[in-house]
Amino acid sequence: MNTKRPAICDSQGRPIDLFVAAGQVSDYIGARALQSGLPNVRWLLGNRGNDADWFREALHARGIRALRHVMFQAALVASHHDTTQKAFADRRRRAGKPHRVIVTAVARKLVIIANALCKRRQEWEPSHF
Repeated sequence: MNTKRPAICDSQGRPIDLFVAAGQVSDYIGARALQSGLPNVRWLLGNRGNDADWFREALHARGIRALRHVMFQAALVASHHDTTQKAFADRRRRAGKPHRVIVTAVARKLVIIANALCKRRQEWEPSHF
């Protein structure tokens, strides 16, 4: 059985709300189902299901800002100035990937690193990444 399990998690990655859907459904289905259960927060970091205009408008109406533009800017800077991320981005450039794809891949890596640091309760040490 193939399923999707979009969830709302707190800042520590612990699930607050969960929605189980069949595997071949749009990410927007899960976003719509979980929308009413969003806690009172100022920022939201999410995936593709949070990119729809109706969802961003609903967040804006509740005073919640998406972190998409913040993550893009952080990834853009990291892809040019952080040695590890720059090497990663340069490999993608040599492979002929478009600029936006490269920056999105770096942003994803930064989110994975941030989640790992939060999970382990560690501070950032560039030598480890």
